[in-house]
Amino acid sequence: MAEIQAMSSVAIKAAYLELLPQFERASGHKVVTQWIPGVDLLKRVKEGEASDLVFLQAKDIDELIQCGRLAADSRVELATSGVGVAVRAGAPRPDISSADAVKRALLAARAISFSTGPSGVYMLELFGKLGIADEMKAKSRQIKGEPSGAATARGETELAFQQVSELLPVPGIDLVGPLPDEIQKITTFCAGLQKTAREPAAAREWLNFIKSPAAAGAIRKSGMEPA
Repeated sequence: MAEIQAMSSVAIKAAYLELLPQFERASGHKVVTQWIPGVDLLKRVKEGEASDLVFLQAKDIDELIQCGRLAADSRVELATSGVGVAVRAGAPRPDISSADAVKRALLAARAISFSTGPSGVYMLELFGKLGIADEMKAKSRQIKGEPSGAATARGETELAFQQVSELLPVPGIDLVGPLPDEIQKITTFCAGLQKTAREPAAAREWLNFIKSPAAAGAIRKSGMEPA
């Protein structure tokens, strides 16, 4: 039995936590996971914080491989996720069926929230693409340390934007749906082994378990698609 140390952004948390007890029962291993916002996690690993496994968006995993922190042959694509829109539970749901409809909903909202992760970075790009960057500055709240939907559940914002998998578990909100295809941003989430991993064999077992066909149902239920 090994104790696997993992560091992960929260995007895959719901599926991860559903699969973890199954893996621990089947393997006899224990997995200890730190949940860290992606921006902070990337920085901490680059600065030398040790673990066996790192779970992040593909771009960040590739950066950690390039800077020598992760083993290149250990990179595994686990799941893909799109950006979703949520409102406070019971609130009217805006039309988000097209780019123009999303633009109208954004301009009509009193305040909106989004994350500091990949979806939040994309929202700032999207405001520019839609030509409403200036209008959105005063009413945008970039949330760190909790899901963007938590601010919407408390009534602090009218619309929340984040990975669908990060909105679904938030109490007090309703998922309106994913952004329409024409302005959707799909992010791939990956994992890799640190070169200093103490339990590399056991860590690879955990990755193989998440990649197995048996895990696909949990990944889809969480609002993601198996990679």
